Amino acid sequence: MKKLFFAALLSLWAVSAFPCTNLIVGKKASADGSVMCTYNCDSFGFISPLSLSFPGRHEPGEMIALRGFGPQASPRLIAQAPYTYGVVGLMNENQVSIVETTWGGRSELANREGYLDYFTLMDLALQRSTTAREAIAQMHALTQEYGYGSTGESFAVCDPEEAWIMEMIGKGPGRKGSVWVARRVPDDCVSAYANASRIRTFPQAKKVDKKLGFCVVEGECMYSADVISLARELGFYDGPDAEFSFREAYGPLDFSAARYCEARVWSFFRRHTADKAAMDAYLPFIDGKFDVCNELPLWIKPDKPISVRDLMDDMRDHYEGTALDMTADVSAGPWASPYRNQPVNFESSDGTPMFRERPIGCQQSGMTMVCQMRSWLPDAVGGVTYFNMDDATMVAYVPVYCGIKRVPEPFRRENNVLTEFSTESAFWMNNFVANMVYPRWSAMIGDLREAQTELEDFYAEDQKEVEARAKELTPAALADFLTARTEAYTDRMMQRWDKLARLLIVKHNDQIMRPSENGAIAPGRHTSPAYAPAFIDAVKAQTGGRYVRP
Repeated sequence: MKKLFFAALLSLWAVSAFPCTNLIVGKKASADGSVMCTYNCDSFGFISPLSLSFPGRHEPGEMIALRGFGPQASPRLIAQAPYTYGVVGLMNENQVSIVETTWGGRSELANREGYLDYFTLMDLALQRSTTAREAIAQMHALTQEYGYGSTGESFAVCDPEEAWIMEMIGKGPGRKGSVWVARRVPDDCVSAYANASRIRTFPQAKKVDKKLGFCVVEGECMYSADVISLARELGFYDGPDAEFSFREAYGPLDFSAARYCEARVWSFFRRHTADKAAMDAYLPFIDGKFDVCNELPLWIKPDKPISVRDLMDDMRDHYEGTALDMTADVSAGPWASPYRNQPVNFESSDGTPMFRERPIGCQQSGMTMVCQMRSWLPDAVGGVTYFNMDDATMVAYVPVYCGIKRVPEPFRRENNVLTEFSTESAFWMNNFVANMVYPRWSAMIGDLREAQTELEDFYAEDQKEVEARAKELTPAALADFLTARTEAYTDRMMQRWDKLARLLIVKHNDQIMRPSENGAIAPGRHTSPAYAPAFIDAVKAQTGGRYVRP
């Protein structure tokens, strides 16, 4: 039984390691002064329910047994902190959030003896920090003491005032700790990560902060003291310190990292840049032509302030309207779909190596979230995670406040089982609808968009009342109120998605389209939606005159 348990954990760790996307918005780049970060957790066969842990005081000598998400073959014990903060999802009660994306890096730096995989590290840091800077310090201290067991990883570490990006990798077998760099995203900028290392050169300090045990350039940068010296020792770098690039040393780019990973960052930046032509100048870079084009910047200033609704839409991006638009050629099929089967790499019948685009929004997402942290509200209501399970494109984001006491039933682990469909499961209800829409995208996505917008509009309006009332309630009453409201939001989503599923079956039965209004079938004659023009033209070209009418 134990063998099976750990084999399952190892399998889960392996399949969920690489495909995720994080978008990051500084407080002066947002429409309301909030700091925001996002997470699409993308992996086939992976269900990621909403987690909740309560705050608590702990006795001296109390230990934690680590059995979870990483490659460990047996339980390992680490010391518990004297006090731990409550955590909902990936945000704690102090509005500190940590999200991640894996880039792998040099395989020789993996240390399978390290106690802490990246997800455990994130969770422990959230339990032990009141600010983003504290969380980064905790991540350093924990890996120094217990070892880091994952491969190259990027983290967005945020609080209501600041957003930081942190890149970390192990030191190799037999070496505890990690090497890492963290840079603060300027308040008026946005940044992004998508499975590729992105930090190159960075501001450097004159000495190590002895109290913290790492180097600090105040307000700009933090990094492990040996991040350059280890690269020299292992032969990854031999130039001057000032020119040291973390990415070149520990996670150098190749075509895959550019086209499948940096392209997602490029698309996000392009959506928030007035000068589209300037951003299109980076197309050779994301096509892997590194010698003819500058690399993407680590962050940009957006052309206008970004709202939480903007960021939700960004998480649903498929390169629409760009040179990489996935709906505009024959591979989109008869219904102009932006979705493609996996794997990304494949071969044609004559052996030509080919690939498929990898957008931000994708069908293999286990869950999606937008974390919003607001300094002007009490923490319990200021921190909100807009959450749902499955593909961001195909779900409505549900507000989940960081001050809740219970996880809503549809988001609980026991109601979300990978091998068992249930109408009580958010994952399966979302998948039920999504998998009706995917095969007939252009005909059916409008109905989903209508339900999605209806819910998200309702939540946005209702949140105004929630946040006004929050200032009038005691902490205990506020926790009860936020829990009840979050549960009501989730129930509303489940009911609306059930209604949507029933509409789609009737409206689009047998490849026709019946008229509908306000989410219900309306009077009128059905129509037969047309195939996408690119598909029709491809059929004509392939079949010659077979289908041409005289």
